[in-house]
Amino acid sequence: MSGTQATDTPKNGSSVAADRIPHGWITNRINRMTLEEKVGQLFVTYAYGATADTVDPRNQSAHGVDTAAELIDRYKLGGVIYFAWSDNLHDPQQIANLSNGLQQVAVEQRMHIPLLISTDQEHGIVTRVGAPATLFPGNMALGAGRSTDDARTAARISGAELRALGINQNFAPVADVNVNPENPVIGVRSFGENPQLTADLTAAQVAGYQERDGVAATAKHFPGHGDTDVDSHIGVPIINHSVDEWWELDAPPFQAAVGAGIDAIMTAHIVVPALDPAGDPATLSHPIMTGILRDELGYDGVVITDALTMQGVRDTYGDDQVPVLALKAGVDMLLMPPDIDLAYNAVLDAVRSGEISERRIDESVYRILRLKFQRGIFREPFVDARSIDDVVGTPEHRAEAQRITDATTTLITNDAGLLPLAADDDAGEVLVTGWGVSTTETLAEAIGRRGPATETFWTGGNPEQATIDDAVARAETADLVVVATMNARGSDGQQRLVKALLATGTPVVAVAVRDPYDIAYYPEAETYLATYSYTPGALEAVAKVIFGEAAPEGRLPVTIPVADNPGTVLYPYGHGLTYTSTD
Repeated sequence: MSGTQATDTPKNGSSVAADRIPHGWITNRINRMTLEEKVGQLFVTYAYGATADTVDPRNQSAHGVDTAAELIDRYKLGGVIYFAWSDNLHDPQQIANLSNGLQQVAVEQRMHIPLLISTDQEHGIVTRVGAPATLFPGNMALGAGRSTDDARTAARISGAELRALGINQNFAPVADVNVNPENPVIGVRSFGENPQLTADLTAAQVAGYQERDGVAATAKHFPGHGDTDVDSHIGVPIINHSVDEWWELDAPPFQAAVGAGIDAIMTAHIVVPALDPAGDPATLSHPIMTGILRDELGYDGVVITDALTMQGVRDTYGDDQVPVLALKAGVDMLLMPPDIDLAYNAVLDAVRSGEISERRIDESVYRILRLKFQRGIFREPFVDARSIDDVVGTPEHRAEAQRITDATTTLITNDAGLLPLAADDDAGEVLVTGWGVSTTETLAEAIGRRGPATETFWTGGNPEQATIDDAVARAETADLVVVATMNARGSDGQQRLVKALLATGTPVVAVAVRDPYDIAYYPEAETYLATYSYTPGALEAVAKVIFGEAAPEGRLPVTIPVADNPGTVLYPYGHGLTYTSTD
């Protein structure tokens, strides 16, 4: 980028082997840093605004500054995280310019240290950067597809596109093993319930994200958030696995990530009594963060907390204690403290009082600077906004995303042999109904392109009886009904809607557009598909499967239990029907 200040760094590639890390160069830089500059490197937070200099009153209420630039300058931040709600993610040009502006502020400081710029681009239901960036299947869809090559390809392309926007760290992949169908916070964000499958796909994604010119991958949420029915955003999950169960179920994906050379691991705000009888959240647990992750798994990369705004880490200790305890546990970076000034000064006070040694701070700063060097961020902190269209959302990338998505749709029941349908102009009228305004519209458009006349009737997340009656009346005059459900477990209205549509006698294709477990709440459905997300690519893939353009290839990466008897299997892990495509 022309007209910017370069950082003083050895000239190496953007991915550096361990034996080429300039230890002396990093150590010398740390020795020249003030304590305040060192502590600043430990913090990652958000700022409101589409540019570095955008004045947004929400910055004052959140951080006591007017702009993102002021926030970086005041606290010498190690990183910034992007969200749509913080007005950071409009379009590729804006994102790239924001990234360049933030990096300009960082490298103009005394120590010229560029930022880690991160986001949560998990894909599927957690996608921060939308189209025109390429949108890939989420983890559980990739688990259904079973292909490590596809998982790596998705991560490689996504990483390259993020890097072109100036985002150099992705908080992905999710490495949690989702063994609990009632899990409210992980679910389809996980590759599945099988530890080995999850480990294989985690390692593949780490390799893909961290290919040359890619991003730092971040496996989450250590030590494993897959077996809980509590959301750590609002409560304190307790995982009651024994030590042996933890090593068997939860550990393998994180072991695989470490073996693949992952740059960062994110903590979970969960309590695992078998791993730490003191009952502290893992984020604040020295036995877990240091004893297990550092010592037993041998991980020496960056450890970052999950957001410190979450209730799971705030129930027992004050917001001034949490960052200090996390550092004492072995964490390196502190994500989104509720009050950054309070947290920053609490860490400074802890060092000045001797509660935390400056040497301990230096260890974390070393890991952070090493990561920035390994990813080539010191060498190239800026991006060329003129080259975005050559990387982001190219036709080749979109085609790969659709190919990968097509292989993930899972046909779970086809008892009446309804599928595949013949695509012709005389296919009659199809009613597309159920959850999601854009979901039903997008699915109807995909079906309509294949010949039938379509009617769209959105019923909402928990339809009332009058809405269900309206949907039934429309179904009775249609030739086919396609009904989308999303988390039917938590919606009595969605369950009643599907059962009422099935009772009309009109053929019904039920499509779960998030959790595959939905069929447990309407097991009488004879034709049922799982897509694992409601992205346009996933809905296009299901239309292809319905009309036989693509054979359903996905296999369940989880077990679907009977709704009122969780110990009984309705559909087993690995189940999936198929047929020969017409193409």
